[in-house]
Amino acid sequence: MTTRAKEIAETQERKSLGLWVYLMTDCMLFGALFATFATLNTHVGVFGGPSGADLFNLKFVLVETMLLLTSSFTIGLAYLCATRGFKAQSMFWLISTFLLGASFLALELWEFNQLAAEGHGWWSSAFLSAYFVLVGTHGAHIAVGLIWMAVVIFRLLQRNFKQTDVQRLSLLSLFWHFLDIIWIFIFSFVYLIGGMS
Repeated sequence: MTTRAKEIAETQERKSLGLWVYLMTDCMLFGALFATFATLNTHVGVFGGPSGADLFNLKFVLVETMLLLTSSFTIGLAYLCATRGFKAQSMFWLISTFLLGASFLALELWEFNQLAAEGHGWWSSAFLSAYFVLVGTHGAHIAVGLIWMAVVIFRLLQRNFKQTDVQRLSLLSLFWHFLDIIWIFIFSFVYLIGGMS
């Protein structure tokens, strides 16, 4: 292995380790937000404001969930094609992932807007504050992931795949799968369990 190749490999290992450390700190952040939501889930206001069962549309949230889970599959296909050097197929799946993620985020923002328009904003109760912060933090992470994905797409449109590009796509894929796992917990804990209480 040449000195240059060794330096590139070491740099990629450091980046990978850095992302894993970041994801572990993000786990702690989301753990704290889930604990806060669990504590405040029944605090619906002084005058008995609406609970999750009154506000959440599970069919709508199921559509959001399917979009995000499908995007996890498509980014996996993008990475798989990239490792085999199939640029066109990889770009197709990466752009598909971006569109699915953007659709998910648009639906989440629409849901937030609808709740606020009906007078059920984050200021209405401790329950809604915890809800908006938890789900909104996940949405902010999705937005960051979409920006990262757009940068990767832009770079790959301008040139052929290099090994470093495949490794960057690997890190992006890991981050995106992490967000999908967090959403599964949000869907189960906030919408399914919280929506029934």
